[in-house]
Amino acid sequence: MLLDTPSLYFRAFFGVPESVTAPDGTPVNAVRGLIDMIARLVQDRSPGRLVCCMDADWRPEFRVAALPSYKAHRVADDGGDQTPDALEAQLPVIDAVLDAVGLARAGVPGYEADDVIGTLAVRGAADGPVDVVTGDRDLFQLVDDGRGPVAVLYTARGIRNLQIMDEAQVAARYGIPGRGYGDYATLRGDPSDGLPGVPGVGDKTAAALVTRFGSVAGILAALDAGGEAGGDAGKDAGFPAGARRRLEAAREYLAAAETVVRVVTDIDAPELAGLDDRLPAAPRDPEALVELADRWNLSSPVNRLLNALAS
Repeated sequence: MLLDTPSLYFRAFFGVPESVTAPDGTPVNAVRGLIDMIARLVQDRSPGRLVCCMDADWRPEFRVAALPSYKAHRVADDGGDQTPDALEAQLPVIDAVLDAVGLARAGVPGYEADDVIGTLAVRGAADGPVDVVTGDRDLFQLVDDGRGPVAVLYTARGIRNLQIMDEAQVAARYGIPGRGYGDYATLRGDPSDGLPGVPGVGDKTAAALVTRFGSVAGILAALDAGGEAGGDAGKDAGFPAGARRRLEAAREYLAAAETVVRVVTDIDAPELAGLDDRLPAAPRDPEALVELADRWNLSSPVNRLLNALAS
């Protein structure tokens, strides 16, 4: 089980009232919510291995260099992200609790949590099923009914009502090949990531293009091949009405967006080498965990997590 931890703690922060505080009045809603989410996932899904994947860089330079608009609307005045102060203060507590419990936590400089998840999903699928827990549809591109298999447990309706997305479910929802979500998002755009998409290409046209050509790379190859065909009919073969002209005009964007949208699946970094992702039967540092639970009013969720791990 691979957790998109930022997705989960943001969900917890906005889903649990800020009136949930430590004895000193500091909000701990995100910490408590995340711990309870992990406890529920462990109880319901019984993973043998689990990694809390982290953003070491929420807006990697290689993606910004390819497409400057990538997450540009989320940049704060100081150049960082727009994480609420009340959440920012809880992130070190989250790290400390996960470490004291003994849950694996992984982030790699220069990469987002998505890329860590992509790398570990491909690596882990060689040994058996992989569950990716996220509220981010970008990770639908990782589903694989063959290897593993790899499924996304989508949290849009909450941890108690997870939507299990595999290739068949992605295909049914979007009308595209099961692993084609990244190409689909590139074409239609995604405002939440600052991804403009191809002007004039909406959901239906994007789905038709991905279904017909398989990928953005396949579309670009078809554009090149069409340029050598005789007559307008030959040039437009396989493209929905008007789509070829729009795609030709968006060539530069399409080439750049591939780098932005595609999740990295081959990170080679010491942070992911020798990762002990086995679930602990008992806390790694019981004394530290007791101190954290007392200081931050976390005894109830911590006990629920420990009970889930023990059983």
